Amino acid sequence: MTSPLDIIERIQHQLHSVIVGQKSMVEGLLIGLLNDGHILLEGPPGLAKTLTISTLSETIQLPFQRVQFTPDLLPADLIGTEIYNPKTGTFKTRKGPIFSNIILADEINRAPPKVQSALLEAMQERQVTIGESTWKLPTPFLVLATQNPIEQEGTYALPEAQADRFLLNVRVGYPTKAEETEVVLRSRKPRPEVVAVATAEDIQKCKMHMSGLRLEDVLLGYIIDIVRATRKTNKRNSWLRYISSGASVRASLALEQAAKTKAFLSGRQYVTPDDVKSVACSVLRHRIVLTYEAEADNIQTDDIVEMILRNIPIP
Repeated sequence: MTSPLDIIERIQHQLHSVIVGQKSMVEGLLIGLLNDGHILLEGPPGLAKTLTISTLSETIQLPFQRVQFTPDLLPADLIGTEIYNPKTGTFKTRKGPIFSNIILADEINRAPPKVQSALLEAMQERQVTIGESTWKLPTPFLVLATQNPIEQEGTYALPEAQADRFLLNVRVGYPTKAEETEVVLRSRKPRPEVVAVATAEDIQKCKMHMSGLRLEDVLLGYIIDIVRATRKTNKRNSWLRYISSGASVRASLALEQAAKTKAFLSGRQYVTPDDVKSVACSVLRHRIVLTYEAEADNIQTDDIVEMILRNIPIP
């Protein structure tokens, strides 16, 4: 019988047959997949964000749709619309690409606010409204979004409420020299064929296995202390002058989920403080709103999370 960890290793093997390096991005996508959590990939163009997501969809037998977000995109282009039939005098619902298990929202910050509002309902409620009808989305349903943090022209910043719906915000960096050399060498050869090595039932098996992982009460307290440290509950904390708005309760849930999945991917049946610390930045960086003072002092959200991790006692 195939173990849950064997299933994940097969998926990782297929991903790395196409993707060079980018360990944190692959790990972030797997954390999202195993928690039905939406993932935001942030990084400059040309770092295989889109390729990694499309390859992941090929490794599991789940429907996949890519939506290129542009300033002229309409909500109907995403969720669908009702079409009037003059012969019968009735309306027929035409479903949009949102009705898929995995959605690649490419350059999500290029979508206008109306489209982002339509996507917000889908991400949170797992349903969409077309006309007067409400339609449930398939299960599992994942939005894997990309955005370019450098280019600002023609973009719309994600509302805080929508950013909070993403389980993780994964920063995608440039590869090492050795990795970049490998990318160039691989480009001279045909792309390896990606084989589906897992099903929805396999992913569900992994989720059931993770539900049995141990997370001690003292470690849960550590998670909550980290999240609460982003709020103005203790004005003695020096980093609070850089925070305009702290993380929500959803952040505590996300940090627990991500830490458990990190432990599972590491082959353990229990969660350690290092698991929590390793995912803390990805969980919190998009949930903390900075002040103008932070911008003036060149302080980033990751800097604040690191300050918090240094100051919260490790159980």
